[in-house]
Amino acid sequence: MTVREKLNLDMKGLIAHGPVTIVAFGDSVTHGALGFGEINYDTVYHRLLAQKLSAVRNYMPVNVINAGIGGITAKNSLGRMESQVLCHHPDLVIVAFGLNDVNGALEEYLASLAEIFDRCLEKGIETVFMSPNMLNTYVADDAPDMYKEYAAVTAGYQNSGRMDTYMEAACALAKEKGVKVADCYAKWKALQREGEDITMLLANRINHPKAEMHELFAQTIFDVIMEDGIESASKESTMYRAEKEN
Repeated sequence: MTVREKLNLDMKGLIAHGPVTIVAFGDSVTHGALGFGEINYDTVYHRLLAQKLSAVRNYMPVNVINAGIGGITAKNSLGRMESQVLCHHPDLVIVAFGLNDVNGALEEYLASLAEIFDRCLEKGIETVFMSPNMLNTYVADDAPDMYKEYAAVTAGYQNSGRMDTYMEAACALAKEKGVKVADCYAKWKALQREGEDITMLLANRINHPKAEMHELFAQTIFDVIMEDGIESASKESTMYRAEKEN
């Protein structure tokens, strides 16, 4: 059952199937990281997504499990899938890796994503691959000195097209597997073409978007799982109707 379908359940359906459960499975952005040493669980994209879904129809509770860990890759997350993702029997899994994976081999990244996708799909779980934000395009003056060396590396990844290659391959793999794609990376690229300074949109000047940029992620995922419209889910609350029927 998809999230959109579950939002339409009546009281009997809620009793039988329970609330919407979403697992956000990813790295530091999913974790909630902003600036250096700063984490905010209230402004992270999956919290905003839950609010958007509740605004469609507030009768159906929406629970989000944050399975993001800062600094981790898709490969290093394979071993925690059962205990941190699948054990929750989610209706939706958001897969959000790439920012750290770009440091390794493309083949390793794609193989790990493929296993994550396959394991979710085998369980019949609605799965969305969320491509991440862009990396910095230069070393900012206000970046902490201890991270400027790495900032130069990530800027090289972005400017050389390496990050583009990884994201294009990941999105293609997801589509090949039948996984829905929330291509946020493409939207960041569009912002760059419009003249936005991408580095200044990053709270840590390397790879963590500012809090306000999480709205882009949330809206993109919302549009994908609701199929570009909220009319597919009823806004009617069944609470009072159910009380009258009883």
